[in-house]
Amino acid sequence: MTQATRSIAERIRSGERSISFEFFPPKDEAGETQLWQAIRELEDYRPTFVSVTYGAGGSTRDRTVDITRRIVDETSLLPMAHLTCVGHTKDELDEILAAYADAGVANVLALRGDPKEGPRADWTPTDGGFEHAVELVQLAAAKGGFSVGVAAFPEGHPSAASLDHDAEVLVEKARAGAEFAVTQMFFDAKDYFALVERVRAHGVDMPILPGIMPILNLNAIAKQGELIGTSVPEHVVATFDGLTEPAEIRANGIRLATELCRELLDGGAPGLHFYTLNRSKATREIFEALAALQA
Repeated sequence: MTQATRSIAERIRSGERSISFEFFPPKDEAGETQLWQAIRELEDYRPTFVSVTYGAGGSTRDRTVDITRRIVDETSLLPMAHLTCVGHTKDELDEILAAYADAGVANVLALRGDPKEGPRADWTPTDGGFEHAVELVQLAAAKGGFSVGVAAFPEGHPSAASLDHDAEVLVEKARAGAEFAVTQMFFDAKDYFALVERVRAHGVDMPILPGIMPILNLNAIAKQGELIGTSVPEHVVATFDGLTEPAEIRANGIRLATELCRELLDGGAPGLHFYTLNRSKATREIFEALAALQA
């Protein structure tokens, strides 16, 4: 289907509340079926855009390009493809951007990316590649035709010297050509609003979309959070005390995510970005709960 020509940044700044979903390239045929089922089910919500991640070390390069191409060709959705510096030279990154352009993908999320050993591992740039995400932002912006987004970290990137330094890095990306940012998951709205204030203090008004991940498995989320520098606040953990049944835990996670979404939107967030894990059910439940709160 023909895609709207507006960039993601233009859509966000249009004044309408942005809703977006994130998917990842599946590893097998069953995962492929699950992914496209989720895409079709969430298409009905008419999101502002959908994003497709890029595996550690560039491991899903071809699959990420293929999925975004299919989204352009077979759906009404506007896709954003992730791109990382890990494992690629500047010339290879140029080639990937050209492949995205050929596929009709005009929106990219420019990331430094995590080493194959994980986000806490020491960072070593690829020979002939980039040291920092800002260089990838500059490359994509200079090519023209791309709307460039970047990552943001409400609790600070694990390698940042301080929260203020982390905000300065985000500001540098904006001045290099990034037009919007998407945060990693977090569970306290105060962390998001504090990040926005730190960036605004530098005179940068780039839209920052909060990333939402419902807690459906507390231990799994806590473990992932340790890796990426996201904490689960004690007051959130306390709400799971005494819950033993998976259905109870899941319902509590959906409730917490719904309350977080409501607080973010009421506080002025320009929209919500959902980490779907290639499943639509939890996201749809949050939407229904939000609608019930507004009724």
